[in-house]
Amino acid sequence: MDRGLVLKSTGSWYEVRRADGSMVECRIKGKFRTKGIDTTNPVSVGDWVQFALEEDGTGVIDTIEERKNYIIRKSVNLSKRAHIIASNIDQAFLLVTLADPVTSTGFIDRFLITAEAYHIPVKIVFNKVDIYDEATQEQLEELMAIYTMVGYDCYCTSLVENEGVEVIRTLMQNKVSLVSGHSGVGKSTLINLLDANLDIRVGEVSEAHHKGKHTTTFAEMHELAFGGFIIDTPGIKGFGIIDLEKEELSHYFLEMRELLHECKFNNCVHINEPKCAVKAAVEEGEVAESRYINYLSIYYNDENEAYR
Repeated sequence: MDRGLVLKSTGSWYEVRRADGSMVECRIKGKFRTKGIDTTNPVSVGDWVQFALEEDGTGVIDTIEERKNYIIRKSVNLSKRAHIIASNIDQAFLLVTLADPVTSTGFIDRFLITAEAYHIPVKIVFNKVDIYDEATQEQLEELMAIYTMVGYDCYCTSLVENEGVEVIRTLMQNKVSLVSGHSGVGKSTLINLLDANLDIRVGEVSEAHHKGKHTTTFAEMHELAFGGFIIDTPGIKGFGIIDLEKEELSHYFLEMRELLHECKFNNCVHINEPKCAVKAAVEEGEVAESRYINYLSIYYNDENEAYR
């Protein structure tokens, strides 16, 4: 039995990298499709798998090793509940742009709490800072202050001017890093700048809607020349929260979690309860109003509002 790391999935076939760097095209044993797995993809990029070689040189995946973590989103396939984007991730980089296209705080917060729920540290990268006008620059400073105060590391990049890339490269060395964000925010451009050996197709931003065009269909993992792996993900419109109980939602907002023991009621959901420490902190400016509004939006499952 061979062992390897899944670098790419194209539906029914998987590209698996052995320890010696050689690649094997693998498919999955039929039983995985009927094992009651409640996702569209039983095997994901980042999985360590065991497989048997066939006479034609392809492999059949027999075992998926236990994942240390994974990140999922709601599937577009209505017959399934979730789609695993990637697994066994050391850190995620969320690329955010405040213009061309605009990333909403609703999207940022949904990504952050999803990553928090699945134990994946996130760093926020604000890209395209070279095109920001004075008002957008003020918004950038405000958002960086909010998320830094919460506890997230924030970085600024201008990929067209190759600014900030070296810092990101250092952070990614010898780690498995996932890069995510809306289409058009610069994920593929960043990956190409990080490692000149990689040649990821770069999309453009639609003039009509100022939204990115999808260039990546499946998540794909690439080995980095300076050590480590990077996972390129499809441009994601929104993150539907999977398997999070409403009563536990505030646990994944880091600044709210610190206040939970100060609420009068143990089961406080920070909406209508008296003597709520979270609501008091919002009124006093200690919890950002935008974060609280997004909390309510997610709590009431108002996805359209959260994705704006």
